[in-house]
Amino acid sequence: MNEVIDLSLGQVGATLALVAVAAAVALWERTDLEGEIAVAVARSFIQLTAIGYVITAIFATDSLLWVVLLLAVMVGFGALTARGRATRVPRPMGPLLLALAGAATVTLGLVLVLGVFPLEARYLVPVGGMVIGNAMTAAAVALNRLGDEVSDSAGRIEATLALGATATEAVRPIVRRSLRSGMIPLIDSTKTTGLIFFPGTMVGMLLAGASPTEAVRLQLVLLYVLLGAVALATLLAVLLSRRAFFTAQHQLRELPPRS
Repeated sequence: MNEVIDLSLGQVGATLALVAVAAAVALWERTDLEGEIAVAVARSFIQLTAIGYVITAIFATDSLLWVVLLLAVMVGFGALTARGRATRVPRPMGPLLLALAGAATVTLGLVLVLGVFPLEARYLVPVGGMVIGNAMTAAAVALNRLGDEVSDSAGRIEATLALGATATEAVRPIVRRSLRSGMIPLIDSTKTTGLIFFPGTMVGMLLAGASPTEAVRLQLVLLYVLLGAVALATLLAVLLSRRAFFTAQHQLRELPPRS
């Protein structure tokens, strides 16, 4: 029989003891991360509590319009967050918005067409959040690598352009490495799933009383969905951002210094 775990605020608060351990380690080793830890804990509590009420209201109405609006807000905040990691990429906001929105639209649309999930808020909101979050992380890593490598290789790129290469040809090796940087973390975690760690969705289902078989099947679906979303988001972000490094005459623009 399935049994949902009902946690009180006191039980949640008790786990702050582990946060205290993290803060103590930061203080002991003088990493200057204790402030970041405190901010992260406070923000996570406020943000998750707020989104809990929002999701409860959306589930109650089961309105697809509210689902779309919530996912659009997630895309916007995700793009803003990723932009902070892409400081050496000219005008990254547009490519990031298109990359996250495209990844979410294509992957969610595909699983709906295939009948994996029904067209209901209860499924679209959590899966959409996972897709956008993972796509954001991958796109941020890829653009960070792209900006750094283009900046550090400016001399070689300009020499390649002087020999008659197009902008696309001059940065092709850098684009490939940037794509790998964005995709490898999720690929590696997917390869080690079940051997080194159990993913959060599988753990959550097991704690909620689902059978191991049900938990494994859902986790496999989500892993494959995330792989597709990350690949698409990384590709769009890198290819769209690549153009911003060059003028219409295939000349390398002046890039901002490393922050």
